[in-house]
Amino acid sequence: MAKYIVRRLLLLIPVLFGVSLATFVVMHLFTTDPAEIILGQHATTDRVEALREELGLNKPIYIQFADYLAKAAHGDLGTSVITKTSITDELVKRFPATVELALAAILIASVFGIILGVISAVKQNSLFDYGSMVAALMGVSMPIFWLGLMMIIVFSVTLGWLPSSGRISIGMAPETITGMYIVDALITGDMGALRDAVSHLIMPAAALGSYSTAIIARMTRATMLETIRQDYIRTARAKGLREQVVIIKHALRNALIPIVTVIGLQMGSLLGGAVLTETVFSWPGIGSYVVEGILASDYPRVQGAVLLIGTIFVLVNLIVDILYSYLDPRIQHS
Repeated sequence: MAKYIVRRLLLLIPVLFGVSLATFVVMHLFTTDPAEIILGQHATTDRVEALREELGLNKPIYIQFADYLAKAAHGDLGTSVITKTSITDELVKRFPATVELALAAILIASVFGIILGVISAVKQNSLFDYGSMVAALMGVSMPIFWLGLMMIIVFSVTLGWLPSSGRISIGMAPETITGMYIVDALITGDMGALRDAVSHLIMPAAALGSYSTAIIARMTRATMLETIRQDYIRTARAKGLREQVVIIKHALRNALIPIVTVIGLQMGSLLGGAVLTETVFSWPGIGSYVVEGILASDYPRVQGAVLLIGTIFVLVNLIVDILYSYLDPRIQHS
């Protein structure tokens, strides 16, 4: 197992190199020159060229990429060309917000997706089965940003039940320990901050987790249908075991491996795919940071965020692979 983990970690190097190269080339070839954005449309050519030289943008692109890689290898992701702040510091500050949102979304998606999938499989071809699969199809088809806007109109503007944007109300932030407000509020026992943070989190997490809920529900239903038709399930029923024990202990546990795979992939996608959700709900995480960077042609900001998201995606998949061994001892990694 140790050799397998080391080998997978070593594979991070070519993966992150490819991600960095693709991001670097796209940002430099298909976005506006940041010097022109900073100085405005009335800037003279001499001033633009002077700023390009100051930012190092007049060097050949391969030299700029080599410089970037050399700094990134030492943990230095550079400085924002717009705000002049450290990219590493900004990512560290915003990362807990994105993790908190992604964890809440995957928790909602896993709980509702597995429950809907299991009940649909057990009650195949029933009204509940048809209804849940139609809802799953809508969840897959519905754009997250559109769903987010509709939720704001209904639950914030019309009903006034939930706040429409931000992570927490002004003056309600708990003492910072992990950077995740709900965790920090629980640790410090600040119930006012906890209620406020949860009310801000419900709509973004539900919108972000809608697609994953649909995917997990469909996968759970398909896997459970295949599992409950196996001979050992008939044997368990013939032994007189209660139906709940047969479904949960025998069928669901053996159906979990592909479901865990989907949950792991969805978790990686949620961390990187929260861009639109964070923008719609003004959530101060990495997603909104990337959008601001793209609009401002802030190369280091986008490259640093994409590199971090790529690293997390690979690590999440590694954790999922390791979980296989615990769910099914027959699987051995070497």
